[in-house]
Amino acid sequence: MDPATSGDPPLSKNKLKKLRRDEAWEAGREARRIIRREKNKERRERKRATRDLAATQQSDSLNGHTNGDNTVEFEEAGGRRHPQHIRVPITIVIDCGFDELMLDTERKSLASQITRCYSDNHKAPYQVHLAISSFGGHLKERFDTVLAGHHRSWKGVKFLEQDSVDAANQAEAWMRGSAGGELAGALESNDTAEGQSNPGETIYLTSDSPNTLSSLSPYSTYIIGGLVDRNRHKGICYKKAMDRGIKTAKLPIGDYMQMTSRFVLSTNQVNEIMLRWIECGKWGEAFMKVMPKRKGGVLKPECEEQQHVRSEEFLNSETEASALEGAAEVISGQSDVEVDNDDVEQGTSESGDCQPRKKRRMDSLQPDDVPGKIDQGT
Repeated sequence: MDPATSGDPPLSKNKLKKLRRDEAWEAGREARRIIRREKNKERRERKRATRDLAATQQSDSLNGHTNGDNTVEFEEAGGRRHPQHIRVPITIVIDCGFDELMLDTERKSLASQITRCYSDNHKAPYQVHLAISSFGGHLKERFDTVLAGHHRSWKGVKFLEQDSVDAANQAEAWMRGSAGGELAGALESNDTAEGQSNPGETIYLTSDSPNTLSSLSPYSTYIIGGLVDRNRHKGICYKKAMDRGIKTAKLPIGDYMQMTSRFVLSTNQVNEIMLRWIECGKWGEAFMKVMPKRKGGVLKPECEEQQHVRSEEFLNSETEASALEGAAEVISGQSDVEVDNDDVEQGTSESGDCQPRKKRRMDSLQPDDVPGKIDQGT
């Protein structure tokens, strides 16, 4: 309707300009939508072309082999690369039974930490069974409303109304079932790994525990307290575990790290440290990759030496396994590898088998440098 013919007061020139500008903007909405769609299509095509080029250049590494740091495997399917994740028989339970003890801002932080836990596990090369126990109250309301219920589409995570003890009991069936996973990563060489005969255990992780966790055991459940309280309720997770008769332990931060602040970590940081340990088998490396820089943490000098020794032991164990496989193939007449006496080290491994030339190639590899001192945070 023309403002000049209406009963309303006439609009100023600026108002008329703004009105016409808004009308022109609305009229061009469909055209802009078409342009955006075309740009998105072109962007997807460029990304697809880049992926195809990378797949062509690295075709030798896209046939189910691991990359250099043994973290991610890839396979080629339909012209795209897909990360291959391995499920391991370990369960991490986030105990959310402290809903009434937190403020709204703290529940918001916990919801973000739970989301991060899912994301880290979803992207990890070795995935654990993840469960959220005592899921209800204000926290569940936030996930259903503010977060639009996206958690219902998450894969590899279970939201349970039961408490952490019931979740741990259910986890026993998850890990022993057909989809329970396999012993891989650090669990494969873990001294406690005894296959299905390993009884496993349930441990509540809390910094107040007098016990220190030395390694993760297969078919075990580790409970992390889902509580953001700014230290208002000190020792509540430890007390809850004691009341329920659950073993407790703390991460060996003090054994490996020198910190300029307290050793308190968030829920998602504890979760990520455990995922990193499963990947590399070294607590020091796991802490350095996850610990925030603002905490000013550095590896203790003796731990740096241990990191180098363990890296060398890992390379030697990989070399010995490769040598044994090669020797077995030669003996059976199924190997096409030629072994020259000059290329074989005149010595024996612990099993007494000679180690062919592959040994020399592996010995030339140097263990990764241990991360040094990180920047001091504020």
